[in-house]
Amino acid sequence: QVQLVESGGALVQAGGSLRLSCAPSGCTIDCWYAMGWFRRAPGKEREFIADITWRGDYTYGSDSMEGRFTISRDNAKNTVYLQMNSLKPEDTAVYTCAAQDYNKYWVNWGRGTQVTVSS
Repeated sequence: QVQLVESGGALVQAGGSLRLSCAPSGCTIDCWYAMGWFRRAPGKEREFIADITWRGDYTYGSDSMEGRFTISRDNAKNTVYLQMNSLKPEDTAVYTCAAQDYNKYWVNWGRGTQVTVSS
């Protein structure tokens, strides 16, 4: 059974940085068309952050995210990363990794990792 396992969430002060990792088990990251990151803040809807295709093409959910967040993948380590810099309290959320199949459906989801940014 395929599982996506996130790690790297933590409590960090505003202005700090974190790097989240997503490592699938049961399949390599090339099994899917793309891997992506989403987040859900308390009381808010799930928000798309970024995704990266098997070719390395990437998309960000907003210009502000692209300026502070960087998605990358390391095929040798079978891991997708989300580097987050200049974190703000409003970035506090559960961050979840997801996998998109070749029909462009998000078909696998991790359980999420908590990121808390203190002011």
